[in-house]
Amino acid sequence: MEVTAGGSAHMSSGEISRQKRIAQVKHVLRQIFSHAMLIPLAILFILPFYWMVSTSLKSDRQVFAWPLVWFPNPIVWQNYPDSIAFFPFWLYLRNTVFIAATTVIGAVLSNSLVAYSLGCIRWRGRDILFLIAVATMMIPYQVVMVPLFITFSKLNWVGTWLPLIVPSFFSGAFFVFLLRQFFRTIPNDLIDAGKIDGAAHPRIFAQIVLPLAKPALFTVGLFQFLNSWSDFTGPLIYLSDSKMYTISLGLQFF
Repeated sequence: MEVTAGGSAHMSSGEISRQKRIAQVKHVLRQIFSHAMLIPLAILFILPFYWMVSTSLKSDRQVFAWPLVWFPNPIVWQNYPDSIAFFPFWLYLRNTVFIAATTVIGAVLSNSLVAYSLGCIRWRGRDILFLIAVATMMIPYQVVMVPLFITFSKLNWVGTWLPLIVPSFFSGAFFVFLLRQFFRTIPNDLIDAGKIDGAAHPRIFAQIVLPLAKPALFTVGLFQFLNSWSDFTGPLIYLSDSKMYTISLGLQFF
């Protein structure tokens, strides 16, 4: 340590390098401790996925063997083409993709329109209507399952894809809430500028709001696609012809 005439202290270069080495050692120890904790957790979380993949490559004897067989020997690649040929996989995949893609279009269009009305247009009672819409999220699907089935039955839609597709064109409370909150982050000055230039609400919605809301629209589309893709209850209730089944119903054949 060196002391100057003004009384201030300056560390020597050796002291600085020693403190840097200490800091580096502490950083390395922290990294080692973090990895020592995270690696076992990562192995624990990846274990079910590994077991699923390894089981799919085993023979029937190895699947039910005890003690457990962790590594398939020999690897039975034929399981995959056999599983696809076991039921009309490509037909069910096409049906599922069609239903999911159609519902994505309906969800994005309908929910964005309702969210724009509730978030960007000032009219009396919009907040009350929004609260009522959000409150419907608390109603479980099991409560409305029977009334919906009766309604679709009277419309002669049971046995078709219409009950799985048409509701997506009438918006949903969660997606409306998500898009409305995003639309409210768009500066009002942009909307007001469009009004000054003579643009009506349809043009403002299409040329100003939607281009700025691409992340939120993509999120809604992704959620809707996943919901339609993994939906089991809807196809089980409304579809009776096996040629119209989705992947979720087709997996029952296993």
